[in-house]
Amino acid sequence: MEKQSGYTWKLGMFVTIGLLLFIMAVYFIGKQQNLFGSTFHITSQFKNVSGLEVGNNVRFSGINVGTVEEIKLINDSSVVVVLVMKEDVRKFIKTDARASIGSDGLMGDKVLTISPGLKSQKIIEDNGQLASIDGIEMADLMKSVKKSVDNVGVISEELAIFSHSMNNGNGALARLVRDDKMANSVSNTLSNLESGTKGFSDNMEAAKSNFLFRGYFKKKEKEKEKKKEELKEKKEEQQEKAAKEKEQKEKELKEQKEKEEKEKQKQEEAKKAEAEKKKSGQK
Repeated sequence: MEKQSGYTWKLGMFVTIGLLLFIMAVYFIGKQQNLFGSTFHITSQFKNVSGLEVGNNVRFSGINVGTVEEIKLINDSSVVVVLVMKEDVRKFIKTDARASIGSDGLMGDKVLTISPGLKSQKIIEDNGQLASIDGIEMADLMKSVKKSVDNVGVISEELAIFSHSMNNGNGALARLVRDDKMANSVSNTLSNLESGTKGFSDNMEAAKSNFLFRGYFKKKEKEKEKKKEELKEKKEEQQEKAAKEKEQKEKELKEQKEKEEKEKQKQEEAKKAEAEKKKSGQK
């Protein structure tokens, strides 16, 4: 009898623990899926959901705030995603927020992310719709990577050809790189050219002080000063003309304004006379 009682006690404990674990599992799963507590719904329309599934998380500012409740295919280029969200985050989601689909990590499950709006201050309503942002497809990304790799291959091949030509070619540039004598010759030529330019500049300065060329250089300086004066006069004329045009426009605006005021005064006097006429007629 005592043996049977001990067995019954152990069975009762096992059933009780099992029920507690079951209740806890239901509570945590329900909380994760927003089955308990106040919620609201949002919809968003995409061209491609990129493998998003019912039950995937919805994140706002990096926090899980809801789940994907339903995915409806409208036509061949439109998919509507229905989200169930926690009511306490609705005050942070404005009507100009954007929904996008991403991945939870590099190879994780798909996640729908809501990006905060920038201008609107209006809170989204229950069953409201958010604009969507199309994500980057893996196929498009791979195409871009392949194109970049192909370009790198072409550039590497051209660099190899250029390097081979420089090392084994007989052109002027290849000889300049490989032949020290030619490099020294080019350096000497540049030095001579620099010295010649400096000498020419010195000769020009000396010619300016020579009485034979003094008149020529003075004439050039006078022509230069004359051009400066002409440009200055032209600029002053343009400024004077602009000032006159501005003054004329202001005068015309003033006359037009006075004319409008006179017309308005006449209309008011006519209305007043008509009102007095009606008043005297009633008497």
